[in-house]
Amino acid sequence: MITDPPALTIWRDFPRPDKSILAAFAGQPTGFVVDAMGGRGALDYRIKPLVPLAGPIVGVAVTCDCGPSDNLALFGALDVSQDGDFLVAATDAFTGAAVTGDLLLGMAKNRGVAGFVTDGLVRDLPGILAVGLPAFAAGVTPNSPARTGPGTVGLPVVVGGVPVSSGDIIVGDVDGVVVVPAERVAQVIAALESVRVAEAALDAKVKAGLQIPDFVRSILDSDRVRTIKR
Repeated sequence: MITDPPALTIWRDFPRPDKSILAAFAGQPTGFVVDAMGGRGALDYRIKPLVPLAGPIVGVAVTCDCGPSDNLALFGALDVSQDGDFLVAATDAFTGAAVTGDLLLGMAKNRGVAGFVTDGLVRDLPGILAVGLPAFAAGVTPNSPARTGPGTVGLPVVVGGVPVSSGDIIVGDVDGVVVVPAERVAQVIAALESVRVAEAALDAKVKAGLQIPDFVRSILDSDRVRTIKR
């Protein structure tokens, strides 16, 4: 016989990265971070910012699994959150109701939360814009959720097709949201410098009139390309 689960299951003391790690990602575009991870790591393309952003947003993931049409777990994540955290709400990509609105996000801003992301929807967009907390979602609906659970806080989730664990690094900008797994942080930080240098060098060449980069030209002129004549 299956018994009813607890309303919430919460892991509060998950490992958190040092503040210096957040500083290493500050100001880094999501495209750079993805390139430093080999071209992957971004959430589903439909998850986009709902408020104007001055630049990339960085924070420590605090995960919650709300399930469809419920947000009790998000309140639990809010209780666990610390200054600079990024609330990550999994909803099974449910589109029948919002997982949050402006009031909860206002509370999150009051706690010093850096950002919010969900694979679901939100509501009260004018209020969210007024709150100004960087919020990323798949869309907007007036429908409201329940607050009954069950749900989890702090445990691994999947959001936008990407696994996310509490303690991971979240980077968001106008292009979308990227997850840097905690176990890959050192490797990604090391690779970011090479990405920055390569991007700056190519950008300078494009502004100087470059039409085809050398690495592409070498392929186009090689025996790897077959030209058809008719």
